[in-house]
Amino acid sequence: MLTASEMSLIVTPTFKPAKNEKERSHLYELLAQRITGYVEPRFVSDDMLRGQEDEVEALALYAKHYAETESVGFITNDRWGFTLGYSPDALVGSDGLVECKSRRQKYQVETFLVHVAEGTIPTEYLLQIQTGLLVSERRWCDLVSYSGGLPLAVIRAHADEGIQEKILAAAGDFEQRLRDAMTRYREATAGAIPTKRIEREIVA
Repeated sequence: MLTASEMSLIVTPTFKPAKNEKERSHLYELLAQRITGYVEPRFVSDDMLRGQEDEVEALALYAKHYAETESVGFITNDRWGFTLGYSPDALVGSDGLVECKSRRQKYQVETFLVHVAEGTIPTEYLLQIQTGLLVSERRWCDLVSYSGGLPLAVIRAHADEGIQEKILAAAGDFEQRLRDAMTRYREATAGAIPTKRIEREIVA
């Protein structure tokens, strides 16, 4: 399904439906997953591994200095006639979320000078956070920006109905095109010879 972390692939920074190669590629990827029920493995970079470790420390610092948090699993919401998903880093009370980001130090410095000072969410996280608030039906999300050796940055974002309406419009259009593509795929593969997936062991 379409998730909050992937919303930037189908919505532009100006909150319009994307019509580009990344958007088309994502449509084919989700369509393939729906056809096969299989999600292909993805490369895990050093930044991603560091981010997993940093998230633990960031959440611990947030819980100590701001508010207690609650870990949860994957959240889905289908009240629009299609399903959106979101995996929050934590919940806070009855109306809050926490979204942690591990940053390289130059971006952490920029975060303080540009975003903490102005109380704004970095553009690259705005769609994910607003979609997360939409899916979880919560009122606010604290973006926790972490870079070891630099101060912890915490910026609060509130649900923005205007942005969320544009996200829903783009997501609804994307979902309809997914369903149309599924119909065309079934027509195109009628009578085609089926194959079996072979799971190959990776030897280092």
